[in-house]
Amino acid sequence: MALVCALTNEVPETPVVSPHSGAVFEKRVIEKYLLENGCDPISGKELKPEDLIELKTPALVKPKPPSATSIPATLKTMQDEWDALMIHSFTQRQQLQTTRQELSHALYQHDAACRVIARLNKEVAAAREALATLKPQAGVMNAPTTIPQPALASEAGGAAAHPMEQAGMNAEVIQKLQDKATVLTQERKKRGRTVPEDLVSPDQVKSFLTVASHPGLHSASVPGILALDINSADHSKILTGGNDKNATVFNKDTEQVVAILKGHTKKITKVIYHPNEDTVITGSPDMNIRIWHVPTSQTQLLLGCHDGPVTGLSLHPTGDYLLSTSSDKHWAFSDIRTGRLLTKVIDTAEVGLTTAQFHPDGLIFGTGTVDSQVKIWDLKEQSNVANFPGHTGPISAISFSENGYYLATAADDACVKLWDLRKLKNFKTIQLDDGYEVKDLCFDQSGTYLAIAGTDVRVYLCKQWQDLKIFNDHTALATGVRFGKHAQYLASTSMDRTLKLYAIE
Repeated sequence: MALVCALTNEVPETPVVSPHSGAVFEKRVIEKYLLENGCDPISGKELKPEDLIELKTPALVKPKPPSATSIPATLKTMQDEWDALMIHSFTQRQQLQTTRQELSHALYQHDAACRVIARLNKEVAAAREALATLKPQAGVMNAPTTIPQPALASEAGGAAAHPMEQAGMNAEVIQKLQDKATVLTQERKKRGRTVPEDLVSPDQVKSFLTVASHPGLHSASVPGILALDINSADHSKILTGGNDKNATVFNKDTEQVVAILKGHTKKITKVIYHPNEDTVITGSPDMNIRIWHVPTSQTQLLLGCHDGPVTGLSLHPTGDYLLSTSSDKHWAFSDIRTGRLLTKVIDTAEVGLTTAQFHPDGLIFGTGTVDSQVKIWDLKEQSNVANFPGHTGPISAISFSENGYYLATAADDACVKLWDLRKLKNFKTIQLDDGYEVKDLCFDQSGTYLAIAGTDVRVYLCKQWQDLKIFNDHTALATGVRFGKHAQYLASTSMDRTLKLYAIE
């Protein structure tokens, strides 16, 4: 039975019932009635809207008006609905087009913002680099801005320039080398097997952490630090050579750039910090070796003793002579005081040389070749006295231990080989992961630890050849590694443009 409103006699859309009279009403009608009268229209008792009880009924379906009962009227109704649908579709297409335009504009603004952010990041990097160059000490700040043309070796020592004439290894030079070797050998025997009291222990090395990272030493536009050395007299001074053709002297304690050395026309791949003087030596593929005076940031001497890229540099223990190698297949021995080329010798196999280092006593030295050979040379006799085969690929690094007995070598074969100079044989091979690249090797001053730089930076305990620590925080290939005094800290450089320092925190 259908419900009927007691007031309107129509079927209510929202039926409610009065608790007093039990009559059914249309909700909106009874609410208006109560607003005016305040009582039940049937019983006359007081009644409030909140007292009404709403009935739950199925949705009311109103009958179609008489106009929709005929076929023409139905067709007209359908046409009206179709027209309304088309108008709605047109409105939606307009809204879609507007939304597309707004999205396109937003994407354009986003792209423009990304370009602005990239430009600002580049400007920030350039500003940081400029800020780093504003930190030198007063002596560097007051130095002349123009770089005077350095003296050629011919002007400094009387030798001819390009090609340089060989002055020869006279008796005075040989005696000087022999005397220094005798003193160093005696000092080593006195030290014996004792290690310095301040030397960091293996357990302490295991606890090394990254204590500093300096990305602003070289240009951000040509990233990459390729060479590293530490001043053995003042271990706070660190020297780096970069892809940006500059060498930088940095003080790790004050975190200031001491000097920026500009003059090479190509990247700097080898650097040496003189142990007793404020002098720096750099080598480059521009075929030149420059000797710098750090306080003035100027080149004191320009050595042009090679006809190819300089690939190796090593300073003799006397501090007066320099060994250099090149892809021109020669090694050269020069006097850094006079600039004279004392001797220049071609490799026995006439292949390009890749690296070089003096033995701690200074009477012999090692060279690496592009054909996987490590060669030992007698400096006084200028002759090849021993060869160490076994690697595959060009030799990338060699390092003599301070004990005078061990030589560490690396090539493009993912391993480091240890050689005993007394027995002239390989006694240990440290096999690294497949694809591991070794770019630098370094023993600490006591010969207790060996550091490897390449795919990562690693420290090994000598004799046991146990790996103590692996550092993986460089984001690119590590190119250089050096120990600080008594191995109290470790420095490494990388193609990611950073100098990182590791120590006990």
